[in-house]
Amino acid sequence: MAGATIDVYRTDMKGDYHTKADKKGEWIFAGLPFVGTYTLSVSAPGASPMTKTGVKARRDTPIDVVLAPGDGKKLTEAEVMAASKGQATTSSGGGDTSAAEKANAEAIKKKNEEIAATNNKIENANKVIGDSFKAGNAALLAGNEADRANKRDDAMKLYSDAIQQYDTGVAADPEHPGIASLLTNKSAALRSRAVDKYNAAIVSKDDAAKTAGIESARADFTAAAEAATRAVELTKKQSPSTDAAEQKQQATNKYFALNSRAEAMRLFVIKVDPTKANDCDCSLREYAAVETDPAKKLKAQKDYAQMLFETAGDQAGYERAIAEYNKILEKTPDDPDCLLRIGQAMFNIGALNNNDKAKYQEASNYLQRYVDKAPESQLRTEAKELIETMKQQANVTPEKTKPATPPRKRP
Repeated sequence: MAGATIDVYRTDMKGDYHTKADKKGEWIFAGLPFVGTYTLSVSAPGASPMTKTGVKARRDTPIDVVLAPGDGKKLTEAEVMAASKGQATTSSGGGDTSAAEKANAEAIKKKNEEIAATNNKIENANKVIGDSFKAGNAALLAGNEADRANKRDDAMKLYSDAIQQYDTGVAADPEHPGIASLLTNKSAALRSRAVDKYNAAIVSKDDAAKTAGIESARADFTAAAEAATRAVELTKKQSPSTDAAEQKQQATNKYFALNSRAEAMRLFVIKVDPTKANDCDCSLREYAAVETDPAKKLKAQKDYAQMLFETAGDQAGYERAIAEYNKILEKTPDDPDCLLRIGQAMFNIGALNNNDKAKYQEASNYLQRYVDKAPESQLRTEAKELIETMKQQANVTPEKTKPATPPRKRP
């Protein structure tokens, strides 16, 4: 109760001390002699005064006080001292002091029991969340190892174990501050399981199994995006800590949540719902805003451009992808990935427009620049084949590009 008046009187010798509760209803007396015995009196507007006798000053030992409704009377020193000697005194709630003390004692006991129950619940939740996080992470890392060893079935089982562990922690207290980290890692496990399911499905010779596998993978991609989005929401809801170490941890949790959401949304748009490209754009930009590593920031930009390329179904879609890749080329000229994708996008636009020779020419030029810079690979072979296709269909060949002329220095 903010603003409550707390009066303390020493009973073994003369001495009195006075203060008021702060906005949280908390109060403290510093410097009281430990050897003294005190009587405590608390009063507040709209409440019945309460006295507590035989109080000793003890370091870090709180005294909880519960006030009953009343007319806000404040006891005089004489009334307080009378109460300390067991004499009757008038309280605004009626009856004598012993009855008021008894009622207050019962209220305090009930309140303390509630606090103890809440603390116990929090302690149990903390343990469950901590154990689930540890076990989930162990399964997730083991799943990654199994994937690297091409043990897909083992990996998917381990990812499922990780997801189950994270869900156990989330169920313990969905609003707990630590849940964001569980959801972030759950999203990673769902993404990895989804990729394994999808890759297994597309090579299946059983049409029914292929369809079921792809749908199951899409469900995981969707759940991964939802988990990561929820993780970001929780990190944003958290009140900023005043502790430097805690502030750093909060920033770290938010960074990983944003990173996880960006990747989850990218895969969700590509594999599940291309109409959510704008949501992916927002997620990637928000992540890029907190990313300090230039290489990772560039990768996020490329991932977005790649998502636009893979989901483009018409000329406008390919042009949007080309625009994003050109933004990257402004920062990193002759980036092989950008040259390849722009060339492929230009080719697709040309094909959509009845073998448009102008577009094919642009495509051929970009693809040749890619071929000149890229090492031998399947993609380089495919780029050379496209160049040959355009030569056969539209009689275009790559134009030679002149090296950039260095700027002349002024005297």
